[in-house]
Amino acid sequence: MDYDVIIIGGSYAGMSAGLQLARARRKVLVIDAGQRRNRYATHSHGFLTQDGRPPEQIAAAGRAQLMRYATVQWLDDWVEVAEPVDGGFRIVAQRGSAHTAQRLILATGVQDELPELPGLTQRWGKHVFHCPYCHGYELQQGHIGVLAVSAMSLHQALMLPDWGATTLFLNDAFEPDAEQLAHLTARSVRVERGRVARLDGEAVDVVMQDGRVFSLAGLFVATRVRPGALAAQLGCELEEGPLGPYVKADFTRATTISGVFACGDLARPAGSVALAVGDGAMAGAAAHRSLMFGL
Repeated sequence: MDYDVIIIGGSYAGMSAGLQLARARRKVLVIDAGQRRNRYATHSHGFLTQDGRPPEQIAAAGRAQLMRYATVQWLDDWVEVAEPVDGGFRIVAQRGSAHTAQRLILATGVQDELPELPGLTQRWGKHVFHCPYCHGYELQQGHIGVLAVSAMSLHQALMLPDWGATTLFLNDAFEPDAEQLAHLTARSVRVERGRVARLDGEAVDVVMQDGRVFSLAGLFVATRVRPGALAAQLGCELEEGPLGPYVKADFTRATTISGVFACGDLARPAGSVALAVGDGAMAGAAAHRSLMFGL
């Protein structure tokens, strides 16, 4: 085997996993395609000691610290093939290089599937968000909107009044029943029916098809997520979460395939930078334990 462990995905979870293994003097290869999930956000919040720092700075500092360890190598590339071989696993990168390792850690994150609404994509991570804990405080208790995409959007709408006066735009996605409407009323959530035509304005103006305009400090939307093909390619079992599928992993971040671990947003129904770092630390330590004891 070329390496003890190959980590696919070099964002927060992957680097955290790599750090545990590097400090155990294990030979590690990190392969990263440079597509951090929060790359559109200007600042990251909720991660102790890093609150308010640009995410690219957090990632750069993490990589610099990891690469101080002589047993770690880094490859900027996509992984196209991951397969079991005798004694471990073989991966093939997009540019053609092939590498083997005794263990794999999947830390590829997920891709957000955004609603097809004019004006939304260019505001993603700046004025349109999915996580109130990450971005709600900075809206300074201004007017907040929730763009409904399914019944799951009810949960977002009920949460958000703690961050500002909230309007739920049903957008013909679902119709709350009497009990749900009572919950929304109890939380002082305003409900607007009708289709949203587009997003406009300096920050975010919700323009309805009937011409009404609602100016907001921020808009939240529950995106669907896609975990990528590698976990399924390896045979890892997936679970269906409220926002889409994710890789099933136990508390040590071991998947249903022996020798394969998964961490970060890829392996939980919802996540954050802080959770990804903790997940990665557990995956790295568990992978090391499996190398020592053959588990």
